[in-house]
Amino acid sequence: MKKILLVFYFLIFTAPLFAQQFSQYNTGTLYDSFENPAQAAFIPDTSRLFASNLFIPNFGGNFFLSGDAQATLKSRVFKNSYYNEALQIGQGKTNLVNANANAYFLMLRMFSSLNGNVEIGLSAQTKFEGRGLFTDETIAALNGPGSFPNNTYSNILNNNYYYQAYNQIGLSYRETVTKNFSVGFKLSALLGIEYQKLDVNSSNITFDKANDAATVSMQGTYNSGYTAGPLVARDYLPTFRNPGASISVGTMYKTDDGFTIQANVKDLGFIHWSQYSGIYNFNGTETIKGLSTPAREDSIYNQIYKIVHTNGSQGSFTSPIDGHAELSVMKSYWLDQDNRFKYSPTLIASKELFYTGFVGAFVNPFQYGNYVLTLTASYDDLKTFNVGGQFMYKTPNFEIFIGSDKLVQTGHFAYDAANKSASDITANPAYTGASVSFGFAVKFGPIIEHPMNASTIPNGDKGFLGRLWGRLFKTDN
Repeated sequence: MKKILLVFYFLIFTAPLFAQQFSQYNTGTLYDSFENPAQAAFIPDTSRLFASNLFIPNFGGNFFLSGDAQATLKSRVFKNSYYNEALQIGQGKTNLVNANANAYFLMLRMFSSLNGNVEIGLSAQTKFEGRGLFTDETIAALNGPGSFPNNTYSNILNNNYYYQAYNQIGLSYRETVTKNFSVGFKLSALLGIEYQKLDVNSSNITFDKANDAATVSMQGTYNSGYTAGPLVARDYLPTFRNPGASISVGTMYKTDDGFTIQANVKDLGFIHWSQYSGIYNFNGTETIKGLSTPAREDSIYNQIYKIVHTNGSQGSFTSPIDGHAELSVMKSYWLDQDNRFKYSPTLIASKELFYTGFVGAFVNPFQYGNYVLTLTASYDDLKTFNVGGQFMYKTPNFEIFIGSDKLVQTGHFAYDAANKSASDITANPAYTGASVSFGFAVKFGPIIEHPMNASTIPNGDKGFLGRLWGRLFKTDN
C-alpha cells in the first residue's frame, strides 16, 4: 500500500469508522444501556443479576464518501488502477469523507437495587473519528500529470482533514427516580492513541512535464499527537500519555399515554495531547520527481510530508471528541389480540456538538416473540437518505444482533469488493458508504426477584437520586 493513500484508506476503507446505530434505541440491550445512559438493561423477575459481553466485541461504525473522486478511489482500491474521468480540474470541486467506529471490548453491568431499579456498569471501548475535505486535483495528481492541461495551478491542494483514535474506560450509573422518570450517567476516562489535523490554507503547483516533475508550495497548519515512532499494535493499549475525560447524561420519561421520551448528551469530552506532540505552521516548497513512474505515490507523499513538517515545535494541545445531543420519542403498539406482534416506532434527532452534522431518523422495530426486525430511514444535513435494517434475537438473559444503517450502500460496497470487475466501481453515485453493527451479551447469576417475592435478592435502598427527589418534592414515588 502506498503511503500517500494511507490517510484516504484510514478515513474510508479501513474498519468502518457518526456510528449512530439508531436501530439500538429502546431495545434494552446491554449495548443500548451503555450508549444511552437512562436505558435499563434488566427486567425484574425475569433477568439475572449480571450482564456481560464476555469480551466478545460489540461494535458499530460507518463511512461516507461523496464527490467526483468516488470512482477514482474505488478503482484504485479494488482494481489497482485510477479512473480519473469524472474528476474536474480547476473547478474547485471537493470530496467529503466522514468515518467513525466504536468497539466495546468489555461491558459489565449489575442490577444493584430493586427499590429504585439501580444499575451500575463498567465498560472499555476504542473509538476512531475522522473527517476530511479533499480536492479533485489532489486525487488526480496521484495518477500523474495527465489530467492537468495547464502547467500552473493555485489553491488546488487546499485540503483539510482530522482523525483521532482513543480508548475510553467508563463507569455508568442508572436509576429509576420515579415510576415515570429515569436518569443515567456515564463518566469516562479517555486515553488518546493518535491524532492528526491538517489545514492547507494556500497552495501552488507548477508542472515540468518535460522532466516528469512538479514544484509544490503549501502553507497551513498541521497538528500531530505524540506517538513514539511508527504506530504499532501496542500503541492501542491504554496509556496515560494523552489523558482526557468525558461525560454522557441521559434522561427517560414515560408519559401516562404510553410515550417514551429520551434526551441524551453523549460523549461531551476532551483529550489533552502530550507536550511532545507536534505543532507545525508550515510554509514550504518541494519538487516532486517521477510523476509518471510506479513510485509516484510515494514520491508525492515524501515531498508533502517534508513540507507539512517544517517550522514545527513540540507542545500540548486539547481536542474535543465527537459528542452528540439526541432526542427521541417512541410508542409501542400491539398488532394482534394475543399480544404476539409489537410495533414500536421511534423518531430520533441527533446533532453533533462540535461540528455541523445533523441526522433525523425514523426507526421501525417489529417484534414477534424473541425476534425483532428493525427498518430505519434517516436523512442528514448532507441531504443524503439512508435505509437501514437490523435483526435481533433477544430473551431476558441473552441477546445478539447484526445490522446496518446503510443497507443499500453496504450491499453495493460488498459486491464491489467481491467482484473487482464490477462496472459500478467506475460509477459516481450520490455517495459511497457502508455501515455495520454487531452485538452480543448474556446475563448470569441469580434471578432478580420483585419485592413481592424477593427471596434471593434483597430489595436494597432507594438510589441516591430517588432519595434526593423524595426530599425535594416530598414524595415516595
